[in-house]
Amino acid sequence: MAFRPIWSQVKRERRRFGKIGFQLFAFATWIPVISMFNHHIGELAWIHGPSMYPFLNAEKDQTTRKDVVINYKFNAQYELQRGMVVTFWSPFDPEVMAVKRIVGLEGDIVRTRSPYPASTVRVPVGHVWVEGDGGERFSLDSNDYGPISTNLIVGKITHVLWPLHRFGRVRWWEFGGKNGT
Repeated sequence: MAFRPIWSQVKRERRRFGKIGFQLFAFATWIPVISMFNHHIGELAWIHGPSMYPFLNAEKDQTTRKDVVINYKFNAQYELQRGMVVTFWSPFDPEVMAVKRIVGLEGDIVRTRSPYPASTVRVPVGHVWVEGDGGERFSLDSNDYGPISTNLIVGKITHVLWPLHRFGRVRWWEFGGKNGT
C-alpha cells in the first residue's frame, strides 16, 4: 500500500495542471532522458553521399532517399576491428560527421592511395586508418588526411533501418581487408 500516497499525489498534480498540462509536463520530463540517450548511447543517422557506395546508399543513382542507420555511440572508441564502419568528426572540418570503414588498426602497415605522399604507412598508436568503399574519386578519407585519432570516433554503424529491403545488422566482419593489410 506504499503506492497509494504517490498515486494520490499524481492525481492532485493532474487536477492542478489539467489533463493537457499534466501530459505536457510528463512529456517534458522525458526530454533529458532522450537527449542523454542520443548523446551517449545511440542515435539514428541519415547517410548521404557516395563515399560508402555500394555498402551504404546503394541506390544513390535511382533515388534521392538516404540510408538510415543506427549509430551506436556507447564505448565507440574501444574494441575497434578492421572492417567496422564508424562515424567520426572530420579532421578537415570538425563540424562534419564522416562515415568510413576501418582498414587499418594501430601498428598495421597499410597500402595508401593518391594523394597520400607515401605508398605505405604504419598506423600510429591511438589511431586508425579509414577509407570509404566508394573508391578514391568519391571518398575524402585517410588517404587525404592521414590516420585519424581514435578520440575522433563517435560511433559504430550497427544496423541499417532504411531501405527496408536492406534492413538488418551491418555485417562488417565479412569485410576481407580490401587494402591488403
